[in-house]
Amino acid sequence: MNFYLFIDLVVAGLVTGGIYAVVALGLNLQYGLMRIMNIAHGEFLMLGAYLTYTMVRLTGMSPLWFIPPMMVALFLLGLLLHRLIFRRLAATSPTIEAMESRSLIVGFGLMFIAQNAAQLIWGGGMSGQPYLDEAVKFGEITVAANRLLVLVVVAAASLALVLVLKKTLLGKAVRGMLQAPLGAMLVGIDTRKLHPACFGLGLALAGLAGGLLSMVYELTPAMGEPYTISALIVITLGGLGNIPGAIAGAVLLGLVETFGMYWTSPSLKILISYGVLVGVLLLRPKGLFTK
Repeated sequence: MNFYLFIDLVVAGLVTGGIYAVVALGLNLQYGLMRIMNIAHGEFLMLGAYLTYTMVRLTGMSPLWFIPPMMVALFLLGLLLHRLIFRRLAATSPTIEAMESRSLIVGFGLMFIAQNAAQLIWGGGMSGQPYLDEAVKFGEITVAANRLLVLVVVAAASLALVLVLKKTLLGKAVRGMLQAPLGAMLVGIDTRKLHPACFGLGLALAGLAGGLLSMVYELTPAMGEPYTISALIVITLGGLGNIPGAIAGAVLLGLVETFGMYWTSPSLKILISYGVLVGVLLLRPKGLFTK
């Protein structure tokens, strides 16, 4: 392997890991705070991708103009879904385990509804419109401009979320709920407002990942499922509720997948991902980055 190929693989792995990080951060907030096993999380990535793609096709403008309002729309959708479905589940579930199992079943229902709605609206075939797909050269190193843009945006979004969680009062409340839910409620944190806001934020982050993917890859109604699985693997790698660990785990998984597919075959991507998951569960069941 020559140096330039190595750099190309590293960039590809970082882009993949960055997308995984954004998706996993949203799912980590939902599951870590509320024990909502939202197996339909990737479908909101798919919706974000299709909404961004549609607005670009209608207007001819840059997708970057439409990603922020799309994230707001998914945030509001998250508030609505939490109010109509998941708040009721939490109120009627006698135990945390019951909440997890019920939310898992509801998530499957949401997944099929979202996929079939997307198929009715956009069709079942592949669609896409690459944005900034020209090459950018750094000396002898060539990188696709859209991949570079995706890498910059996901890095900025991840850093912004980490800073919010560390530096703001809201972030401290979220971290308190992640680390000690009962203690956080005893000191007065209002979960009735925090839970729906974090659920909506999770969907908005999934939408961000989808909007970025629409600039690079082709879209299908079933494109979200692999990202849900990858997000669950990332959460396992980083540790439940560990936001920096989720980011590190996502980057690690992206690099392992990219180099693993180069050395073996792209068809073995799922096998590589599950191999990493099984290895971590056997050796470090609480996650690679937990103390």
